[in-house]
Amino acid sequence: MHWKIKAAIQNAIAVLPASVSYPAQFWLQRRFGGLRAMNPVDRLSAGIETWKRIQALGQDPSGKVFFEVGTGRVPVVPLAYWLLGADRTVTIDLNPYLRADLVEESIGYIRDHAGEIRGLFGPLLREERMAALLEFADGGFSLERFLSLCRIEYIAPGDAAHTGLPDGSIHFHTSYTVLEHIPEPVLESIMVEGERVLADNGLFIHRIDYSDHFWHSDERISAINFLQFSDRRWQRFAGNRYMYVNRLRHDDYLRLFESTGQRIVMDEPKVDPKSQQLLQEGGIRLDARFSAKPLDILAIKGAWIASRKAA
Repeated sequence: MHWKIKAAIQNAIAVLPASVSYPAQFWLQRRFGGLRAMNPVDRLSAGIETWKRIQALGQDPSGKVFFEVGTGRVPVVPLAYWLLGADRTVTIDLNPYLRADLVEESIGYIRDHAGEIRGLFGPLLREERMAALLEFADGGFSLERFLSLCRIEYIAPGDAAHTGLPDGSIHFHTSYTVLEHIPEPVLESIMVEGERVLADNGLFIHRIDYSDHFWHSDERISAINFLQFSDRRWQRFAGNRYMYVNRLRHDDYLRLFESTGQRIVMDEPKVDPKSQQLLQEGGIRLDARFSAKPLDILAIKGAWIASRKAA
């Protein structure tokens, strides 16, 4: 679908009352989008990758408390943390998107593809927890029992900038392709709150997607398509609750993390070669907001960033 048509549809849905807008958005995703068939492998992989990066930074995540910004419709990343050995995960979302039917389908996929899932986790998998999940999958489904089994505390509607959690009560502050959907002032507040609730030896570890999200479904445009538009014009395309992205670049995030009292300990950007070539050849006219930035920064389509308290 052409990205401008998709933008028009999303904008039309977004102006409807919430009681109509959210069901309409879900129906579209269920019929034509990524929710047509539930496959939790990508999100399980995200949890595994987060876990491995924590280990690479010299910490043992086993028995620790995780905090996740942005639950989405199925808490698959917290499920992965539990299968790997986390004590529990507090996952918070601004909107109560969680769907029991989608959770049930995801657990059904894991049951029906148990060999594939075991191979995905490899030796990191806690087999006794996998066995408990499969036993649960064979019984009658209950969202409450699922969350209890996997030690997932779901908070929605919630505010990651005002969690109400005790000081120093979590070990890992995480998200996966969520921060790009949050306005910069709110991000700053989330990081300040994260400093408060994070244990002294804890880690912030976040995966950020810097790409134009319309590019994910329209290959006719580039991953940096949206950098040619002013804030005002882009707001008309994607300023709604479903498609908003802050368009911050990698250097902006590094500055943001450091300005809230954090010390960067992992900085792994991934450059998109096609975007890099487009920029080098002058194939895109950048808006003034981005034109002064180095081309190698603008060509980054995503990154892992991890940080500690500066103290």
